[in-house]
Parts: sequence; C-alpha cells; structure tokens
Amino acid sequence: MRPLAAHADWSKHAGKRWMAVAVPSGTGWDATVELVGDLPTLLDRLRHRAGGAPVALGLDLPIGLPRAYAELHSRGASDFPAFLRGLGGSTFFQVCRTLDEISPARPFFPYNALRSPRRKDHAAQLGMAFKDFSRQCDLKTPHRPAASALFWTLGANQVGKAALTAWEHLLLPALAGPAPPALWPFEGGLTELLESRGTVIAETYPAEAMGQLGVAMGGSKRRQADRKALAPALNQLLRGMPAQPDRSLAGLIADGFGPSGDGEDPFDALLGLLCMLQVLTGRRADTVPADPWVRRWEGWVLGQAG
Repeated sequence: MRPLAAHADWSKHAGKRWMAVAVPSGTGWDATVELVGDLPTLLDRLRHRAGGAPVALGLDLPIGLPRAYAELHSRGASDFPAFLRGLGGSTFFQVCRTLDEISPARPFFPYNALRSPRRKDHAAQLGMAFKDFSRQCDLKTPHRPAASALFWTLGANQVGKAALTAWEHLLLPALAGPAPPALWPFEGGLTELLESRGTVIAETYPAEAMGQLGVAMGGSKRRQADRKALAPALNQLLRGMPAQPDRSLAGLIADGFGPSGDGEDPFDALLGLLCMLQVLTGRRADTVPADPWVRRWEGWVLGQAG
C-alpha cells in the first residue's frame, strides 16, 4: 500500500512552518501545500487523511545527536530515541542565556546575541570542540554546503531552536503517546518501518534534496523570479512520481510561490516532499552508513548518499 507522504519545512515560528502533503490516489498521489498547524494533532490529522495507509513524515531539522555529545553525556540511554524519551520534564529544552548556564543537561546556546558569545567557549563548557557539534550527515558534500551545528542557536541559518520546538512539542509527545511513530533510521529501514509501524518520521534537508533531484537554483530561493524559473523542473518531477498538484499548489509553482521572501518556506516543503517520493517510489535508496554511531545516535538525512 502506497503511503501518505508529508514534508514540513520547519521553524520555531508557527507562521513559517509549511508542509507539502501527497495523499495516495489512484496510481499516484494528490499533492498540496499548507501550514503545519497544531503540533499535538499533526500525526493524527495525517493518519486520518491517509485512510489506513502508512504515513511517512519528513522534517527539515536535525533528528539525532552529535556522537561526541552522545559518548560523553548519553545518560545511560541506548540510542537517540531512548534519550529523547527520557527528556520529559527536563531542562534540556531551555536555551542558555550565559556560558555558566551551559551543561550537558542544557546544551543549547545562546538565547540572544547581546554578549557576543564565542562558539569555542560554548563547546568547551560541554567538554567538546565546536567541530564536534556537527554530525556526519551535517558535513559538506559535493552537492551542498555544510549544515548548521545542532546546539548553536544564533544566526539566520541556525537549526537549534527549530529542533527544540519539534523535539519538545511534536516528537516527545508522539513517542509517549498510544501509537508512537518510528524514527528512521534508528529503528530500521524506511519500507520495513512503514509496514510494521505505520507511521515513520525521518530527517530531511531541502538543500540536500535539490542535489538529489537535480534541481539547480540559479539565484536565491528567497527571490520569486528565481523560484519561478524552476517551475518547469518542479512540474516535471511531480509528473514523474506521479503526483498531481491541486489548483493551489499548481498556482504557487507557476507564480514562484509569491512575491515575499517567505515563499521559500512552501518551496522548501515541496522540495522535501519530492525527495521523499523519490525514496518511496524506489528511485533513490534510503541508504544509511554502516557506522553504528550514525545508526544509533547521529541519524541521517533521507536519500543522502554515504
């Protein structure tokens, strides 16, 4: 049975959290884009729309921990899902305002830029070097630059606060609920998890997806004209899945996702969805390096080559 696929371009701000959804229909999918909406009900809403089909949800944020942190501060947990389940009621989700607040129990920093903090000082508080904040899948590849380090929460490209929002308000409650989703790749391969668990959450990365899809951005994804230039390529990719965009999505693609720079959010949501559909249709493997640290703690980006 073909799964429902959804991909969320994440943000700590609800108004910037866009999701592309492909619902099984006939021999393909019907695709749309929309705001993610209420986090506690997200998985139930997707399951309802799936009508009994499995659900694959991709999140554009880190799902996993740097191995150096896990090695030093895993609190006896066996892997990342077990570590995450143990965070309920902890201070882990509170971003530190000063260096002396940083500890293994509160690794995220800084709350703001008022004190011009240094990254090496942040890492030193955890007994680490700043380079150790990056997971293997975060490193630069031939297709994209390096991703931002997990625990750093300052700057336009930071991912820490988005990760905290998703971990605290989506993943942790879902894992504690009556029908917990599986986390890929920690608990197995994507296909087997969809068959055995029904709902699977995986990490994605739109910059990685562009390389996987063979889509080249000629300028900036924050510019409407540059997004609009990719309309033929996006429509061709949708037809190849096959996925039929609804009227709203077709209009957004043709219009370059609107004049605002924030049009990059639904644009990224669609890129991530196309990447997921490539894996779900067998056009790309859900390969994960054999390294046990990757499989148990760091995680991996769906579709990324080893």
